[in-house]
Amino acid sequence: MTEFYENSQSPERAVLISVDTGEYNTELSLYELEELAKTAGAEVFCTLEQNRERPDNATYLGSGRLKELTELCEANDIDLIIADSELTPAQQRGLEAATKLRVIDRTTLILDIFALNARSGEGKLQVELAQLKYLLPRLSGRGASLSRLGGGIGTRGPGESKLESDRRHIRRRIHSLEEALRALEMRRARHRSRRKKDGVTTVAIVGYTNAGKSTLLNSLTEAGVLAENKLFATLDPTSRALKLPDGRQVLLIDTVGFISRLPHKLIEAFKSTLEELKDADLLLNVCDASAADYIEQERVTKDILKELEADSIPIITVYNKCDIADDLYSLPDNNHTVKISALKGIGIDTLLDKTAKALPPTRKRFLLLLPFTQGSLAAEIRRVGAVHHEEYQADGLFMDAVLDINYLDRIKEFIVNPEESEELK
Repeated sequence: MTEFYENSQSPERAVLISVDTGEYNTELSLYELEELAKTAGAEVFCTLEQNRERPDNATYLGSGRLKELTELCEANDIDLIIADSELTPAQQRGLEAATKLRVIDRTTLILDIFALNARSGEGKLQVELAQLKYLLPRLSGRGASLSRLGGGIGTRGPGESKLESDRRHIRRRIHSLEEALRALEMRRARHRSRRKKDGVTTVAIVGYTNAGKSTLLNSLTEAGVLAENKLFATLDPTSRALKLPDGRQVLLIDTVGFISRLPHKLIEAFKSTLEELKDADLLLNVCDASAADYIEQERVTKDILKELEADSIPIITVYNKCDIADDLYSLPDNNHTVKISALKGIGIDTLLDKTAKALPPTRKRFLLLLPFTQGSLAAEIRRVGAVHHEEYQADGLFMDAVLDINYLDRIKEFIVNPEESEELK
């Protein structure tokens, strides 16, 4: 009798470690690190903290805490140690030598999640470039941990042949990736230039990872993009057309999420994608209003926008998940903020109204009298504009409509009382 068994791989058991120097909120950072670890597929056993003025140069943790960590890992079959800081090569080797376990840091974990979620060719190139730049100074002494492909969290990405090659080969690969991304960047630049030439208004959705950006895009445009309750569920930018209440059609762009202490190498690698932000006419900064650190999320996004030189663009702060937020009254309420629930569609109309008002004026209200022979033009006005009133009169179709000023040349001969139209704009 034949028996069948299902092969299953149990998640790696991980211990999270952190040195609290007072530089940032360690409790919130460790919570975020735990969510990152779960997203990567790890089972977090516990966290271990130590208060120090600065991390130990050789082993990150002090000798006493390091001994405690080693005994904890031996007693509980721990597979992986994750540090809530970017480790130096010496610190990583010191921790691995003391614990006899694989050690990765916050940056490696984020890069691993990016490698796991990258879908497009450009996204995969960007992730590989960031990984190789991070690994290059850390190749020495890492032969054992890089000897297999996909052997655990922190090992996904470029692959065995690239990781085990010498520095010269990796530098050549980095150069090749940079050339490929430069070509893609030039193509993106041409697309942006064409949009500007065509007078396309762009609105970019930015914000913290898992704040609900993709859900908002789906709610506004029925885009159907992946929206999961995971960190960095989507990496590739998505663009969709959106019609505003004033009749304007804009291009809505979803972008990769941000996170506190986002690795600089990731910002560099995704620069061609993030360049979309710099040319946007308006930014929607999505924050998770149900998160205890929503103020910190807002600050992190603004800091990264400043680093990208996109901090001068008008911005509306969108407090999402208000249906499950504890204290809505503490959230700012003004022309530059809005409270919504993208999942349940609450506050979407208010968001659209404020978006239309925040964008630079490109439309004007016209009173028109179209001859009956201009039926196709009337149909186009209904499609691209916002018609307040229309009625058939003896000598033609009267329309009170808001249109883009680019239509002026086509409709100027049909304008009724230009002075009155000017007053209505």
